[in-house]
Amino acid sequence: MQQRRIGPFSVSSIGLGCMNLSHAYGPPPSVAQAEALLLRALDLGVTLFDTAALYGFGANESLVGRVLKAHRSKITLCSKGGMAGVAFPDGVKRVIDGSPAAIRRNCEDSLKRLGTDVIDLYYLHRWHKAVPIEDSVGEMSRLVAEGKVRALGLSEVSAATLRRAHAVHPIVALQTEYSLWTRNPEIAVLQACRDIGASFVAFSPVARKFLTGTLLDVSGLDAKDIRRGMPRFEPERFAANLRLLTGYMAIAQSAACTPAQLALAWLLHQGEHVIPIPGTTSASHLEEDAAAAEVRLDPSTIAALDQLINQGTVAGARYNAQSASEVDTEEFSA
Repeated sequence: MQQRRIGPFSVSSIGLGCMNLSHAYGPPPSVAQAEALLLRALDLGVTLFDTAALYGFGANESLVGRVLKAHRSKITLCSKGGMAGVAFPDGVKRVIDGSPAAIRRNCEDSLKRLGTDVIDLYYLHRWHKAVPIEDSVGEMSRLVAEGKVRALGLSEVSAATLRRAHAVHPIVALQTEYSLWTRNPEIAVLQACRDIGASFVAFSPVARKFLTGTLLDVSGLDAKDIRRGMPRFEPERFAANLRLLTGYMAIAQSAACTPAQLALAWLLHQGEHVIPIPGTTSASHLEEDAAAAEVRLDPSTIAALDQLINQGTVAGARYNAQSASEVDTEEFSA
């Protein structure tokens, strides 16, 4: 697979987001299926693997660490702290905590679960707005100095916050949602990443399955599927968004690729510093995603996509009010 840069690392141009091997979109696959998928990703040339302390409340890191340990020297291993599961009397709950003590604790716990001495790229999963970004990144920089982390990234932050953090310690990657139907990064952070020499890592690059053209009815989503709480997947708005698929599928056919490959190829054409990390539980979908690295789009195809699906044609916000309050990303004016 073609390579792109993240700081000191040369990585596959398409990585693997590992979250849904443990939670998020309904029941996860069996352990055997998850292990097989990770190994198949290696076979396909994927070298960028993205996990987090939050995913499965640590189970995802344990899975990724165990399966990929024998291949550690071949991969760039990424994880995130500052948002993790915390035990309460009534169960484990998600907590955002960007305090230096929490970040250090999260990192130490992640190292143990991953079975490694060092995490290649360590992100702040969410900026805890009660804690200055300088304090959170300052502690992360100490983890670098101690050899526990090689490079630093941020997730779901604005261009201004990125620049503040970068002034404390070099930030080599910013990760947030980016796809044809989520264009917020185009407001400011894509350019900010170019300015400071950081890569932009795009999660949910196929719009949480919408841009595969295979999700046509949201009524059957699992009760715990996170899309049930997202405005774009509410029945009325989703029905409006489905109207975009007819033209989108026609463009994919003209480009001689699948709808998912079209979404990923569009992202790869947004700049050499953009690296999508699709997630899947299916080996066939994984193979389809990896092949998108070879899809070439001409300027007229890109223009047609931009006109068809953008912030003005998609119905609904990407997050509900609670989730939106937890991120620091720029938003388009209403």
